[in-house]
Amino acid sequence: MPKRLYARSLIIVITPMILLQSVVTLVFMERHWQTVTQRLSTATTRDLAAIIDMIETYPHDADYSNAIRIAQERLSMKIDILPPDPLPPPGRKPFFSILDQILSAEITRRIDRPFWIDTVGDSDVLEVRIQLEGKVLRAFIRRNQAYASNTHIFLVWMVGTSLVLLMIAIPFLRNQIKPILKLAEAAESFGKGRPMPQDFRPRGAEEVRRAGLAFIQMRERIERQIEQRTAMLSGVSHDLRTILTRFKLQLALSGSKPDIAALNRDIDDMQSMLEGYLEFARGEAAEDPGRFDLAGYFETLGKEAELRQRGLTTSLAGDPTIHVRPNAFLRLLANVVGNALRYAENIRVDAVHTRGSLTVIVDDDGPGVPEERREDVFKPFVRLDEARNLDSSGTGLGLPIARDIARSHGGDITLDNSPLGGLRVIIRVPA
Repeated sequence: MPKRLYARSLIIVITPMILLQSVVTLVFMERHWQTVTQRLSTATTRDLAAIIDMIETYPHDADYSNAIRIAQERLSMKIDILPPDPLPPPGRKPFFSILDQILSAEITRRIDRPFWIDTVGDSDVLEVRIQLEGKVLRAFIRRNQAYASNTHIFLVWMVGTSLVLLMIAIPFLRNQIKPILKLAEAAESFGKGRPMPQDFRPRGAEEVRRAGLAFIQMRERIERQIEQRTAMLSGVSHDLRTILTRFKLQLALSGSKPDIAALNRDIDDMQSMLEGYLEFARGEAAEDPGRFDLAGYFETLGKEAELRQRGLTTSLAGDPTIHVRPNAFLRLLANVVGNALRYAENIRVDAVHTRGSLTVIVDDDGPGVPEERREDVFKPFVRLDEARNLDSSGTGLGLPIARDIARSHGGDITLDNSPLGGLRVIIRVPA
C-alpha cells in the first residue's frame, strides 16, 4: 500500500469504480451483447435458409437471377452460386469470438449442411459458404447484420464517465487532504521549535478542523507551561545567585584565612553546578529560530583548539548557513566538541549540509565510552568511571543538554566507535 494519504484515498475511490465497471461489463457482455448477437445471428441464418429454399424450390431459374436480386434488395446480402468445388479448409478459430461461436451453432442447427465461414479480421463483411447439391452458395453479409457491433459505444461511455468522475474526485481529494498536510506541517514546525505557519488555521472536514483546533490548544498550553517554568526558574536563579554573592562578600570581608580559598572554590563550584542545573531544566525553547554560520563557528573552534594545543581538522560540505535556534545549537556543539577537546589530543569535525538535513560527525582519539554504557551518558547526573560528559567541576549534564537540544530541533545524537580510536558523536538535525 502507498504510504501517503492522498495515494490511499485515490485507491479507495478508483478500486470500487473499477470493480463496479468490471461487474457491469460482465453483466452487459452476458445479458446484452451475447443476447443481441444471438438474435441477429438467428435472423441471418433464417435469411440464408430462405435463400437456400428459394434456390432448391425453383431449379428452372438457371442463373438464379431472381434469388440473387431478392437477396440483395430485400435481405441486404450479396450471393453467388459457385461450382461444386470443395469448401476451403477450416481456418484457425479465434480464442474468443462470440460471433464465430454463435453463427456456427445457428447454421449447424437450422441449415445442417456443410459450411465454411470467415469472421476473422476487422472487415465489415462476413463470408459464408454452404455446400448444396451440385453447387456452392457463397454469401457476403454485413457484420452488423449478425453481430452487435455497437458495443464499443457502451465501453466508450463507461470509460469516459469514469474519467470525468476521476477529474472531479482528484481535485476534491486534494482539497480535502491539504488541511491535513497543513496540520502536519504545523506540528512538525512546533516539534522543531519553529514558529507556526502564518496561514495555518483549522479548515477542511469537521474531524480535521477538530484536530487542528486541538493542536492549537495543545500548543498554547505547552507554551504557557514553558513560560511559567522559565519565569519560575528565572526567579530561583536570581534568588540563589543573590545568596551566593552574599557568601562571597562575607568571605571577602572576613579577611585572609587558610580556609577562605577552599570556601571560594566551593562557592564557584556551587555556582557552576547551579548554572548547569538551570540550563538543563530551562532549555532553549523560548529562543526564536535564526541563521547559524557553521564556517564562522569552525573558525572560532580552530582558535580554541590552538590555545588548548589540540590537533583539530574540520570539513564542511554544502551550505554553511543553517536554520536553527542559534544559541541552543551553539551550546549543543560546544558541549560535544568541548568534551572531545577536554579528553582527546586529535579531533576531527565533519559537517554535511544537504537539502533539509544537517549531519555533524565529531571523531576523537580519546578514551571513548564502552558500548554498553553509551546510552547512560545521556542520562542527567550519571557519572562513568572514565567520564566523558563531565570533569571535576562539571555536573554530568553536557551530553544530556546536547541531546535535548538536538531532539528539540527534530533530530538526535548517537554514539559510535571512531576510526581515530576514540569516540564518534553523530549529530543529525533537520536544517
